[in-house]
Amino acid sequence: MVDNSNGFVKQNKHGEEMKKNNVLLVGESWISHSSHIKGFDHFSTSNYETGHYYLKKALEKNENINLTHLPSHQATEEFPDSLEGLQEYDVIMLSDIGSNSLLLNRKVFVEGEVSPNRLKLISEWVKNGGGFCMAGGYLSFAGFQGAAKYHNTPIETILPVDVYPYDDRVEVPEGVISIIKDPHHQILKGVGGDWPYLLGYQEALLKKEAQLLVESNYGHPLIATMEYGKGRTMAWMSDIGPHWCPKAFAEWEGYEKLWQQAIIWLANK
Repeated sequence: MVDNSNGFVKQNKHGEEMKKNNVLLVGESWISHSSHIKGFDHFSTSNYETGHYYLKKALEKNENINLTHLPSHQATEEFPDSLEGLQEYDVIMLSDIGSNSLLLNRKVFVEGEVSPNRLKLISEWVKNGGGFCMAGGYLSFAGFQGAAKYHNTPIETILPVDVYPYDDRVEVPEGVISIIKDPHHQILKGVGGDWPYLLGYQEALLKKEAQLLVESNYGHPLIATMEYGKGRTMAWMSDIGPHWCPKAFAEWEGYEKLWQQAIIWLANK
């Protein structure tokens, strides 16, 4: 095994150097603030949480994948603002983080100065060969009350689905049945049988040039892919963990295989 200083290089069984698939997961963090009222007295508590546990666990089991997590509150200032910065990664995932967090850094929002449009940079990076995935959540696609605001942005252009301009959530507490449409696709290889229930997802319209891999029993896309320029994109319309993606799904062996194969397909090496 041969590693460089970043741990990104290894050898295959023939002794040839191979680069790892470097993944940047952006989002999946939040701060919860609670008020406690106990008779005359009251106090507040706050806690920081992340939602990428199951995805992290799944990807870490594949030695060809290197995952970096950029939490939502850090992404505003630390997400790369150049193509050179993006080129450090093979796959970029946005999960439960609204477009404002990438558009409105301190330079723009506080200092009133121009800054690169990082949604446009992602689009150009994909066109040049990058792999991009958006995973569902209350601040993905259109999002809760439309707050994620990816409709009519460069991100919508590269996605395999059209994003609604309004709240796109489909809450299904009784459970969503996943219907496999393309079992031979690389992402779904060996991920057959009856999938565990999901509890919700985001509704979107499949683009004519996209490929539908999995559909809900309500006729909406759950997994779709598309070629964009030299790059590849994927829409995973549900969450990567609870609540929409419950423990029964996230702990299912198919979850691990699906996400590992999705990263390999998106990286397109």
